[in-house]
Amino acid sequence: LSTRHKHTAHHISAAEGQERAMRKRMYGRYTQELGAYAKEEAARLREEGVRRPSVTERSRSLELLENDKGCCAKCRICTVRCQKFLISCVGEDWIFLILLGLFMALLSWLVDFGIGICLQSQKWMYVNLESNVFLQYLAWVTYPVVLITFSAGFTQLLAPQAVGSGIPEIKTILRGVVLKECLTFKTFVAKVIGLTSALGSGMPLGKESPFVHIASLGAALLCKFMSLFGGIYENESRNIELLSVACAVGVSCVFAAPIGGLLFSIEAMSTFFTVRNYWRGFFAATVTAFMYRVLAVWNRDEVTITALLPTNFRQDFPFDLQELPAFAVLGIASGLGGALFVCLNRQIVQLIRNQKTIKKFLMKKRLLYPALVTLLVSTLTFPPGFGQFMAAKLTQMESLETLLDNQTWSKQGIPEEFDSNSLSQAWKHPQVNVFVTLTLFVVMKFWMSALAMTMPVPCGAFMPVFVIGKNCVRMCAAALSGAVTHTVSTAVVVFELTGQISHILPVMIAVILANAVAQSLQPSLYDSLIMIKKLPYLPELGWGHHEKYNICVEDIMIRDVMYITLNCCYRDLHDVLLTGHLKTLALLESSESMILLGSIERAQIQALLSLQLGRPRRLKYLRDRATAEKRLSVGSHPGSEDGSTMVNQETSLSSTPTPSMKPLKPALKRPSVVDCPTEIPMPTSKILPLCFSPLSSLSSPGLQIAEWEENQLDEQVNFDNCMIDPAPIQLVESTSLHKTHTIFSLLGLDHAYVTSIGRLIGVVSLKELQKAIEGSVAVKGVNVRPPLASFRDSGTSGTIMNNENKARDLHKLWNRRKLMSLPQEHRASDSDEKSK
Repeated sequence: LSTRHKHTAHHISAAEGQERAMRKRMYGRYTQELGAYAKEEAARLREEGVRRPSVTERSRSLELLENDKGCCAKCRICTVRCQKFLISCVGEDWIFLILLGLFMALLSWLVDFGIGICLQSQKWMYVNLESNVFLQYLAWVTYPVVLITFSAGFTQLLAPQAVGSGIPEIKTILRGVVLKECLTFKTFVAKVIGLTSALGSGMPLGKESPFVHIASLGAALLCKFMSLFGGIYENESRNIELLSVACAVGVSCVFAAPIGGLLFSIEAMSTFFTVRNYWRGFFAATVTAFMYRVLAVWNRDEVTITALLPTNFRQDFPFDLQELPAFAVLGIASGLGGALFVCLNRQIVQLIRNQKTIKKFLMKKRLLYPALVTLLVSTLTFPPGFGQFMAAKLTQMESLETLLDNQTWSKQGIPEEFDSNSLSQAWKHPQVNVFVTLTLFVVMKFWMSALAMTMPVPCGAFMPVFVIGKNCVRMCAAALSGAVTHTVSTAVVVFELTGQISHILPVMIAVILANAVAQSLQPSLYDSLIMIKKLPYLPELGWGHHEKYNICVEDIMIRDVMYITLNCCYRDLHDVLLTGHLKTLALLESSESMILLGSIERAQIQALLSLQLGRPRRLKYLRDRATAEKRLSVGSHPGSEDGSTMVNQETSLSSTPTPSMKPLKPALKRPSVVDCPTEIPMPTSKILPLCFSPLSSLSSPGLQIAEWEENQLDEQVNFDNCMIDPAPIQLVESTSLHKTHTIFSLLGLDHAYVTSIGRLIGVVSLKELQKAIEGSVAVKGVNVRPPLASFRDSGTSGTIMNNENKARDLHKLWNRRKLMSLPQEHRASDSDEKSK
């Protein structure tokens, strides 16, 4: 009986050992490595404790003060407790939002102040040189050229990421993609100074889009500062949520429109908006708008807090019902105009990039292109020249003020007289009708704005498009700007900007129709810039394309998937690293079963090769060999000298550091494709004869090292020291394109594996999904099927056959699993009962 118990205990211990080995192979000692990493982090924090002794010192000082019985002890205790309470409160959300709102309002007001000084300087030079038209032209043209050139050069030298509006980059970041140097302090400085110079030149550029980027920069920098008071601001997911709040703040500090700013950030920036950010966005945007208008009152620009561009349209009878069809027609026309603007901007950029001669020339002379564009626009807007037919003396804000006043410009086609002291006088020409002036303004500013946006300076397009829409029909500026940005919230921005809400019904009709027309023709301006810059962003599913709902994952997935297996050797890992640049590889049970066990990062595979072929193992091999040769040699020391020589040579050859092993980051937001391949530990054997041919061909130690490396590469991989993600995102082949798009957008995925009954059959990445949405699924490596193939396969007979095949596969898989006789989990109670 005792012998039987011994055999039973032996089998149980063997089963436990097999189970532990299997778990180690599959999960790579995940929990153990987490514990080791936690100990390392604790040791690092203890070492850095000297730098941050504030909390401990404050607690000790408080204890000493409590024991003190002096007359001032109570006051000092109260002071220390208040200080501790304030520091703890600084980490709260409302403190962060107040600081962000106040800072952005002050910064927006300072930027407006700087822009105003620049524009007034240009006017001052123009007025004081009236006696000489040639000098007037030189001053009118040279001044903006200098400012634009300075803006382009300063931005290029300090932070090239500050070029453009910044909204495409923020949209990509909110999706979960990491863009380096996009949210740094250098980018913040370059964006603010470059934007002030660019808008101060008087070019048809906007402030709203760049300030969305600036607000996001301010939020990111403020999160780093607030992390000193609370570790919650070191959470990456939370900081991304605060970026969406910063987008609302950026719009609010430009137009003093908190409601429209939040709605714009939801529409233009976020695919899925978190509800808990709703009150944060409203609170921060309200603080920003209030402070922005208070600064105007403090500077005596306004008497009290009012709308930025107030209007005084009649409230008792704002519009007639018969005018609603006219608003609908204007909305359709605005949609066509918005689509044309986006298309024109993209065509200009593609024309410059596709012409190799022009592109090569501009790459060498980076500042020449913005200087030439500014020279062209400034020449055409020179007031004594062609600019007199388009009110070129007025700035963008002055143009808006004149277009939003309640003055009648004409009655029955006859122009009215303007006040001589009014800014509206600039629209009147003695030889040309006012409608001709407005038409020329719209046509010229339309292509000038599209051209000016292509300059490498911080700029936006919302304000120029807004002004153009005001010239067409006053309230339909919301329709044109909404058509360009594919947003409806521009109507709310107009109501808050003007303080006029009586026209809400006709304006909403025009904006909705403009969006419907523009979305059916062109992508939004921000999505167009994303495509031009080739940022990894997933486009939206267009409405009305019903055929895309019949496409499944099996129609677009890549079937030739790179993977590794549990029984692979180190040579297989080396070949995988050399043949592809994927950052994450699938781990399978075997090439025959194709059962997906998990995924491994590229860095982990490099770490495995480094451990197997790294410097410590090579030195150990050389020492062991030198010791063996020394024992064999009698009366001489050639073996030891040879061994020491080999050790020295190996020290100079194998200097590859071993990567540190850290726990896996969340697998949902890891990109699967890198821009450039990372460093791969290369053996000195015949795999790379070009690098090590002198040593391997002339010296005996080099040959022996090469032979050792060949033997090491043929060994089976030990996954004990490898971090494996046991639950990568998986889809089935029948998952629809619509559901796949939703999953990718909601989770911020870059790729997902496609499995059938646990077997890996393909992979879908962001690239394939993007191509499928754009209507071009014929990409390299994709097995394309007709769009309705999946729909035809869903018939009755096909369904029955598929179900039978799947059931047969499941039975085979279950039978194979029973034959494998995997070790079961050992229970103490069962063993005790058997022993009894």
